[in-house]
Amino acid sequence: MNHDERPNGLTYADAGVDIDAGNALVDAIKPLVRSTRRPGADAEIGGFGGLFDLKAAGFKDPILVAANDGVGTKLKIAIETGVHDTIGVDLVAMCVNDIVVQGAEPLFFLDYFATGKLAPDVGASVVKGIAEGCLLAGCALIGGETAEMPGVYRGGDYDLAGFAVGAAERGTLLPRPDVGPGDVLLGLASSGVHSNGYSLVRRIVERSGLSYDAPAPFAPEKTLGAALLEPTRIYVKPLLAAIRSTGAIKALAHITGGGFIDNIPRVLPEGTGVRLDLSAIPVLPVFEWLAATGGVAEYEMLRTFNCGIGMVIAVEAAKADAVTAALAAAGETVVRLGEVVAHDGGERVNTVGSLAP
Repeated sequence: MNHDERPNGLTYADAGVDIDAGNALVDAIKPLVRSTRRPGADAEIGGFGGLFDLKAAGFKDPILVAANDGVGTKLKIAIETGVHDTIGVDLVAMCVNDIVVQGAEPLFFLDYFATGKLAPDVGASVVKGIAEGCLLAGCALIGGETAEMPGVYRGGDYDLAGFAVGAAERGTLLPRPDVGPGDVLLGLASSGVHSNGYSLVRRIVERSGLSYDAPAPFAPEKTLGAALLEPTRIYVKPLLAAIRSTGAIKALAHITGGGFIDNIPRVLPEGTGVRLDLSAIPVLPVFEWLAATGGVAEYEMLRTFNCGIGMVIAVEAAKADAVTAALAAAGETVVRLGEVVAHDGGERVNTVGSLAP
């Protein structure tokens, strides 16, 4: 075929979009995608859609559960520090943790990566983190989209979105309707700030006058940038194991944007609230530093950050020890946070004690 050559003809590359760079990225990430295969997903990427076989995954009468999310302005820290290989773990975590709280097993994941100018090495680093997150969650990376959008994003700036689908057998979804007064609240430790509140985090860093390559005041062995990029914990495998082995988990709340105040009520039935013992929360040093440096009030901390607890669990009181043991055996740090109580008006999350290091 003869290509029409025009002396002044524009190309897509002249407009700022490099098709070859996109193809190079796809080739680079194929082994990463292959590493996430699981029963139900074994196709190569490159088709027009990703496939998943629910029967091969062992489901008989499944309900599908879907979630999507991004990582917020934590991306700006990854971009400014040039550290791109962990933000993908956050992307997966924010989606799959939302799926497991409904008692479902995450099955597959798709990502959307948009940038002003595609650098295949940066894209491959991001996907490396996504693949790592998928392995931690036990789900397959079955597809995605890379969009080079000059004029929308500046230069090497990029944005991420993730989409996960899971499944649970009919009748096993959480929260259960029998959540009620007397149920015990357990908390699972977080790894750091996770992926919420970073617009406030970045404002506090500005106020501190520190650069991201300075030692972190709360973790001097790391740079501030590295400490703030600590990836979100993925709670999927320990929670699924505990759900299945104990049968005692009634509800789960992923502590994301809105913190304890907004997220716990999302899984409570009418007429119930919770009493939280703030002194039981293992407050991480990063939160002490953020609160002190930003002058952030306790209520604002509780409504913005996870403060050291990434997941809250409502369990039958008689089986709280068994659930704690199952989660601890799976490597989780578990604390007893409080209990479900009757509620007839006012705040649904009531607190006693105070946040302390």
